[in-house]
Amino acid sequence: MTRPRRLSALIIAAALLQTAFASGPSKPGPSTEDSAWQNELEAWRAQRAANLQAPEGWLSLIGLDWLQDGDNSFGSASDNRLQITAKIPAHLAVVRLAKGSVRLLPPPGGYPHELLLDGHPAADQDLISDDADQPSKLTIGSISIIVIHRDDRFALRIKDSQAATRLAFHGLKWYPPNPAYRVRARWIPYSPPKSLDIPTVLGTTTHMPAPGAAEFTLDGQTYRLEPVLEDPKATNLFFIMRDATSKTTTYGAGRFLYTSLPDHGVDHPGELWLDFNRLVNPPCSFTPYATCPLPPPQNRLSVAIPAGEKRYHD
Repeated sequence: MTRPRRLSALIIAAALLQTAFASGPSKPGPSTEDSAWQNELEAWRAQRAANLQAPEGWLSLIGLDWLQDGDNSFGSASDNRLQITAKIPAHLAVVRLAKGSVRLLPPPGGYPHELLLDGHPAADQDLISDDADQPSKLTIGSISIIVIHRDDRFALRIKDSQAATRLAFHGLKWYPPNPAYRVRARWIPYSPPKSLDIPTVLGTTTHMPAPGAAEFTLDGQTYRLEPVLEDPKATNLFFIMRDATSKTTTYGAGRFLYTSLPDHGVDHPGELWLDFNRLVNPPCSFTPYATCPLPPPQNRLSVAIPAGEKRYHD
């Protein structure tokens, strides 16, 4: 009885093996690492949409008014130097620009009682602009106003939590997650760091420090991008870039990518991940009231990178 049973077992095993070869090799499922990466990416994309639609997110912008030297009255009335088309008092306040300082002063008749400065009733004082850690903020109803400082110019940035652009937000469009566009790049530090001339949508040029370059390969070709640091204490790299998809499916002026610092810091050779699935549109793609940097010539790639965020208004 032992021999026939052994023979039967061998016949069954051979049949199973033949079936396996006939059906071809099995396809491996997604690895735990890939699944974790995709889940994290999807959560990050959802958070980006939430941030845009936050009460004071980019979609709430309704105005950007540049200050002139001297007194700048603002409110909803047409006789103000800066007219704000919103449901606010006719004369809200006066901002005096003198020798690089900005001071809040009352309009004729005094401040509206509902106008707050940093949560307290408005009072005469210097205003801190957005290049400081805690800029001054004026609020009245659904409106908030801060002073922004760009190069040697100052402006009032006005947001409204009830802005039509925010309330009508219809979500973001993305390329499907693609791990092929998550690449390991070689970090080449600059010693000393370079200063890049970064053009802006205002027609001006700003200067930002570039600590090095990221060199990477796509489809067998090697490319290089130069990131900048937004401030000396920055904990990530800021890539202002454009690729060939800007002519078809992505924002024409370019996109942004933030990454972690290289594994050995910006001052030493090392490596970093460039996950182009996290490419995002600049604020200027959503509102005309933002002041966005544009890609410098060396960051305008001829290759298409079909990954990340697509055009919002298409």
